[in-house]
Amino acid sequence: MDTLTEKEPIRYCLYSRKSSEAEERQALSIDSQIKEMFEIAKRENLEVVEIYRESHSAKDCGQRPVFNQLLVDIREGKFQGILAWHPDRLSRNAGDLGAVVDLLDQRKLLEVRTYSQRFTNNPSEKFLLMILGSQAKLENDNKSVNVKRGLRARCEMGLWPCIAPTGYLNSKTKDAQQCRIFVDPVRGPVIKEVFEKVGNEGWSGRKVYRWLKDAGFKGKYGKPLFLSNIYMLLDNHLYYGRFEYPRNSGKWYDGVHTPLISKELFDSAQRQLRIRVRTKNQNKEFAFTRMLSCGSCGSGVTAQDKFKTLADGSVAKYIYYGCTRAKNINCKEGYVEERVLIQQLLGIIDQVDLDKSGIRKKLQMEIERHKKFQFGILGLAQEDHSAKDVDVRNYAKYILNEGSVFEKRDLLICLKSNLILTEKRVSIKL
Repeated sequence: MDTLTEKEPIRYCLYSRKSSEAEERQALSIDSQIKEMFEIAKRENLEVVEIYRESHSAKDCGQRPVFNQLLVDIREGKFQGILAWHPDRLSRNAGDLGAVVDLLDQRKLLEVRTYSQRFTNNPSEKFLLMILGSQAKLENDNKSVNVKRGLRARCEMGLWPCIAPTGYLNSKTKDAQQCRIFVDPVRGPVIKEVFEKVGNEGWSGRKVYRWLKDAGFKGKYGKPLFLSNIYMLLDNHLYYGRFEYPRNSGKWYDGVHTPLISKELFDSAQRQLRIRVRTKNQNKEFAFTRMLSCGSCGSGVTAQDKFKTLADGSVAKYIYYGCTRAKNINCKEGYVEERVLIQQLLGIIDQVDLDKSGIRKKLQMEIERHKKFQFGILGLAQEDHSAKDVDVRNYAKYILNEGSVFEKRDLLICLKSNLILTEKRVSIKL
């Protein structure tokens, strides 16, 4: 659109953004800004056509949706002036400030008015606007530096600079104990017991989670701990007296707070967790883990092997399949032994139309491979067999009973169906 001239009447928008005061006073700050600027508009006979209220910080460029919409509306010609309490209400960063000045240069924005100042497309006035906006950015930058310096000083004094983790409470007093953390008399002993159960008794994080849930344990905000909270808690060095700040910075400090546990107990808990991770991540292959899903919650199906010493001294291996509980940690589906599972799959083989699956094609490829082996390696005459001469159904059953892990998996892939495990029984979803 064409730019406007100053002879045309100016339509204003009123922009108000919360200050950095306490939350309960920010709404009052916005309302008071609007009230004061409306009085100016009334006194000077200014036409206000829109009011914008913003609750986002002006520290970062482009992160205020209301302010961004204001810029769009100016470019579309909805109004040509801005009323704001102070230049720092408009921007506390160079990017947003530059966008306002750019609109003045393009004469799409004719005037910015604050409580005590007026800025137009005048070099001196634009320069002053930029200085005031830059001053607000300088205040932000200095505040950030001062905050970081203050936090670093607290760490060097052995004071935890953040919200206390579960098991501790922040001091709210104004005496010499200010800024310290102290043991939560209710939750502290429970957290100590968590470390003892993991470090001394070898409990898993999931078992701790269930134990805390059954006991009705809740954090200081009245909410139960998630499984991820359990693992974060067990990895927090603060509980034995040391802490790293910022996290992963490599800067360690000795805290002056009372430790909940010993360094030895913390290390023992870490060793137990690492052992469980190594055991879990061993390269074990199970035939049906990727082929089945839980019929109750939709999670995948995992497997684990168990060993039992028999009366004659030999050791028997059993494989059990069950829900991973990835989607529902409280899923009630039990485990089914692999031999029972195979018997159920044999029943499914009798029900499906194998000619429509890829099993016959796979069998033909296996026969061709066998012919090449006989002729090329052993030098024997090739027998004239084809997949038509073989009972495909019996072949599938043979693979389920005697085949390798990968052969069993390939067989189920050929079925091109979803296998559902519900109440220890397998069903097929065509």
